[in-house]
Amino acid sequence: MNKDIFGEAIKDHYNKNHTEDIIVQAPDFDDDLIPISYLFRSYAEMPPLEQIALDLSYGKTLDVGCGAGSHSLHLQNEKKLEVVAIDISEGAIEVTKKRGVQVAFVEDIYNLQNETFDTLLFLMNGSGIIGKLNNIDRFLSHIKTLINPKGQVLIDSSDISYLFTDEDGGFWVDASAGYYGEMQYRLQYKNMLSDWFDWLYIDYNTLQNAANAHGFLCELIHEGKNKDYLARLRLPS
Repeated sequence: MNKDIFGEAIKDHYNKNHTEDIIVQAPDFDDDLIPISYLFRSYAEMPPLEQIALDLSYGKTLDVGCGAGSHSLHLQNEKKLEVVAIDISEGAIEVTKKRGVQVAFVEDIYNLQNETFDTLLFLMNGSGIIGKLNNIDRFLSHIKTLINPKGQVLIDSSDISYLFTDEDGGFWVDASAGYYGEMQYRLQYKNMLSDWFDWLYIDYNTLQNAANAHGFLCELIHEGKNKDYLARLRLPS
């Protein structure tokens, strides 16, 4: 994304200049909205999936794509964990620091090296940053270098096959178009418009197979009502 749309919206909300929400555009679907206030929610306001992930977090924790820092704040202040928050958005990191997260910086997960963690946290469809399914080997290979021997990766996603299922239960998708969970989006906020970017929703079985191929043990922790789920990846002891 060539414009820091999330960062500008997060800064506006923090500075009480928030007048509109982020519009999410997709080629084949109606526009959707991301209420900026949702990025500032407390633990009590979070869905069960996120609460479970935070409850399961332990040790030195990397919060990937931290946004406004709500998950990091809970882990740091309530669970007293050592937290490192990263995001590619400069504006988001600016606000995350102002909200009190002690260690937060602008970074792409793939550029993070020479540091390991007990918990790697990928929430709010954390699989999205993989982009396309053929990037999953790169993703899993890299996070393996960031995890301590007894560490864990907590990641959530959704099986969006229901978007391509008709009333009779038939599954209609163009097999030549690639994996059905590969989406493209762009964001609009006020007068700013991002470039199109890839975003991956991955069903649990596909994630599990890929994780196993890279030597991870993959466990289904929680299933939500809308085919969303939380998974935990660990290395064999």
